[in-house]
Amino acid sequence: METLQENTKSFSLPLGPIHVALEEPMYFKLELEGERVKHVDITSGHVHRGMELLATKRNFFQNVVLTERVCSLCSNSHPLTYCLALENLAGIKVSLRAQYLRVLAEEIKRTASHLFNVAIMAHIIGYKSLFMHVMEVREIMQDVKETIYGNRMDLAANCIGGVKYSVNLELIDFIDHSINRLEKHVDEIIKIYRSDKMILTRTQNVGVISADDVKKYGLVGPVARGSGVETDTRKDAPYLIYDKLDFDIITEQGGDVHSRAMVRLREVMESIKLIRQIIKNLPEEGELSTTLPHIPAGEAMARSEAPRGELFYYVRTDGTDMPLRLKWRVPSYMNWDALEVMMKNCAVADVSLIVNSIDPCVSCTER
Repeated sequence: METLQENTKSFSLPLGPIHVALEEPMYFKLELEGERVKHVDITSGHVHRGMELLATKRNFFQNVVLTERVCSLCSNSHPLTYCLALENLAGIKVSLRAQYLRVLAEEIKRTASHLFNVAIMAHIIGYKSLFMHVMEVREIMQDVKETIYGNRMDLAANCIGGVKYSVNLELIDFIDHSINRLEKHVDEIIKIYRSDKMILTRTQNVGVISADDVKKYGLVGPVARGSGVETDTRKDAPYLIYDKLDFDIITEQGGDVHSRAMVRLREVMESIKLIRQIIKNLPEEGELSTTLPHIPAGEAMARSEAPRGELFYYVRTDGTDMPLRLKWRVPSYMNWDALEVMMKNCAVADVSLIVNSIDPCVSCTER
């Protein structure tokens, strides 16, 4: 009888590749003792698309379209960072107006991405009414995207040397009205996430990772900031016009699922503040895109702060209109490595919640 009990205490549990926390395939092999996770092995590779190789078969302009298809929730950050890398290589100067419009698209996209993640958190908990409410509030920003860019996901806002869209006074008034509505709702949602017992019980002290482990694993974005680590590419290595804008690096100290959610919600408020500054100070004059010079042979890089954290692009060229090499490193690549720390001794029921808290993008990482 003792031998039987010992054998039933420890066992392996497969989770995925299809499961509740992700819309994408990822396989977790959980080593359990009773209801507690002792070890986790992550198996990825289910959605590998060979996009870095595809990029070497397309010209520079075709790759703007390709990179926007890397991921949906941070789709604007990929072509932006790709364009920044090429502009660094060729010495292309982007007009101030185009820079403002690029940042506008980034912050609109960041807002929608963060709201989606905290809504899914409520869904995993079983708080369906809150899930639907947050998604309904997110629709305000989805409508902004559709009105300005003609699309709710892939905005097609960027091109090499600038942007492909503009906004007139009517659109600026629409944006202003929309973010005013959004701000009131998000303020209410923040209060709910701070005080609701159901949320606090399920998310506080769950999936904890310390600031030391954040630095050890090289974590980025809201995951790092949720453990009190002040890291944000918009501040650490300012690009475009971020050094001209007033905003704060949002941090929480708990290092748990709840802290990471609160970072995202508070960052939505910072994005609203940024959008408000952009539409107020947007230059009236300035070309949307520049005449492109020849892209010389060489190599360059660029990085930006995508919704999930630092996004890094490297490009190498040989003087033709096609890159020799295009390489990108996405924030999820580092963040999901730390799941083993976050899941240590957690309950099986919390695994999906912890996975969602790092907001992983399998498509970004697999490519």
